[in-house]
Amino acid sequence: MIEFDDVSFRYDAGTPWILRDVCLRIPEGEFTLVVGTTGSGKSTLLRAINGLVPHFTGGEFLGDVRVHGRSIRITPPRELADVVGYVPQDPMSGFVTDTVEEELAYAMEGLGVAPTTMRRRVEETLDLLGLDDVRVRPLVALSGGQRQRVAIGAAMASHPRVLILDEPTSALDPGAAEEVLASLQRIVHDLGVTAVIAEHRLERVVQYVDRVLVLEPGGVREGIPQVMMTDAPIAPPVVELGRLAGWNPLPLTIRDARREAEPLRRILVGRSSQRPHPPVGVRRATMDSVDAAYGRTPALRGVDIEVRGGQVLAVMGRNGAGKSTLLSLLAGMITPTTGHVQVDGVDPSRLEGPELVRHVGLVPQNPTDLLECATVADECRLSDRDARVLAGTTRALLALLAPDVRDDTHPRDLSAGQQVSLVLAIILASRPPLVVLDEPTRGLDYPTKSRLAEHLRDLASQGHAVVIATHDVELVAEVADTVLILADGEVVAHGPTSEVVTSSPMFAPQVTKIMSPGIWLTVADVESALAEERRA
Repeated sequence: MIEFDDVSFRYDAGTPWILRDVCLRIPEGEFTLVVGTTGSGKSTLLRAINGLVPHFTGGEFLGDVRVHGRSIRITPPRELADVVGYVPQDPMSGFVTDTVEEELAYAMEGLGVAPTTMRRRVEETLDLLGLDDVRVRPLVALSGGQRQRVAIGAAMASHPRVLILDEPTSALDPGAAEEVLASLQRIVHDLGVTAVIAEHRLERVVQYVDRVLVLEPGGVREGIPQVMMTDAPIAPPVVELGRLAGWNPLPLTIRDARREAEPLRRILVGRSSQRPHPPVGVRRATMDSVDAAYGRTPALRGVDIEVRGGQVLAVMGRNGAGKSTLLSLLAGMITPTTGHVQVDGVDPSRLEGPELVRHVGLVPQNPTDLLECATVADECRLSDRDARVLAGTTRALLALLAPDVRDDTHPRDLSAGQQVSLVLAIILASRPPLVVLDEPTRGLDYPTKSRLAEHLRDLASQGHAVVIATHDVELVAEVADTVLILADGEVVAHGPTSEVVTSSPMFAPQVTKIMSPGIWLTVADVESALAEERRA
C-alpha cells in the first residue's frame, strides 16, 4: 500500500510547488497510471514513492509518504530497495554494471538473494522481456529500446512489492511495448505487486490499468480509466475519436471502438485521408546500396533511399532494426562499409564541426548529449556563434518552439520536451538542408508533441528534408509523407504513409485500426471529413 499524506514539494524555496497538498491512497496489487502535461510533476511524484524525493533531490518537502508502513521521511532509498523497484526515464542513468546479465543480477546481490534463486530469476527475466540473445552484450552496445527493457528487468528481477516506472515504453517498438505492459499486468494480477507508471503514450497503456491519477495545477484527480478519460487534458486517439463521435461510454481499446464505429464508417464510406503531395526541392539526401556494421556485426544491408527538401521520411522498425544506424550515416557520425551517402551532394562523414552542422542537423535520442552550458541563454549564444548567424537567432527559434523556457534555467533542469525544443532550435539555427531526429517524442505529452509535429511540417514547407526514426506511430500518421520500415538491417517496406502503415498491423495508428477498411490516419482527418460531409 502507498499513502500520500498532504504532500507538497518544490525543488527550491521561492519557486512554484511541483506537488501541492497531495493526498491519495494506492491499494496493494493495483496498476495505477499517472498522467499530466509535461512538467506537471509526474516524475516527482514517482520519485517520492522510493524516497529519491527529497533524499536525493533536496528541496522543500512537506507531509509524508508511507510505503507498506515505512515513512520516506525517515527511511532512505537504500532501505526501501527490498520493497520498491524503480525504472528511471533514462535507463543508462541507473545502470551500474557492464553487461545485461550482470545488471539483472546486481540488485539481487545487494539484497543477499541466494545464488540459485538469483540464477532462476535472471533466466525468467531474460525470457519475459526477450533479452536472451543480448544477455552477455555490453550495455553501451544496446539500442535504446533494449536498454529500456534491461532497466525494467533489473527492477523486476528482485521481486519488489512496489514497482515504479517512469515512461517505460518510450523507447520500445509497438510489439515490445505491448509485451512489456502485458507482463506488468500479469505481475500485478498474479503476484499482487503494486505498479505505478507514468506514461505519455496513453494509447499503449490506458487499457491495462486499474486507476488513473491526473496531475493538475489544482492537485490530483483519480478514478477508473473510462471516467477519467472523459475530460482528461491528454488522451489517446481512441478516446479523442470517441469524444468526437459522442460514444458513451468512451472506448479504451481498439476492439471496443470498432464495435461503436460502424455507423461512423458508413457515413464516411468512399472518403479517406486526403493530404496534398508536398512540393519537393532540388536539395536531397541519398543512400545508395549502403551496408554498415559494428565490427563483425552487420547493422544495415543494401539500403537505398532518397529524401528531398519538402519531404518528411519516417524510419520505423523493431528495436535493433538499424534505425539509429541509418540516422548516424546521414549525420556523418559513421561511414558505410559499402555504398555511398550524400547530403546535398557531399559525403557528410568527410565534414567536421560547423561545416557538418550547416549540411545536416541531428537531434539525438538523448538531447542532453548536445548541451554543454550552464544556462539556456548561454546555449543559445554558443549556437549563434557556431552557426555564424545573427545574435538572438537561436533564442528566437526556441521562443517559437517552447515559449515558457526561461533564459537562466540550466538545460538539464528542463523537461524532456523542453530539451528537445532547445536542441531543435540549436540545430535549426544553421538552417541545414537535412534535419534528422532520433525518437524525438520521448517524454513529450500530446500538446507538446502536436507543437513538434507542426514545426516539423513547417520545416518541410520551408524546403528542409526531414528524417525521423521513431516508434511513435501516431506522430508518423500526423507528419510523415513517406515511411520506411527496417527489419534486421534491411528495408522491408518503403512508400507513402497511407499505404505502408495501413497495411501493417504492427505500425498502424489507432484511427486506422478503428476505421478499417477505410484509409484514415488521424482524428483530425476524420473530423475534417465529417465537417465536409455536413456541408455537402
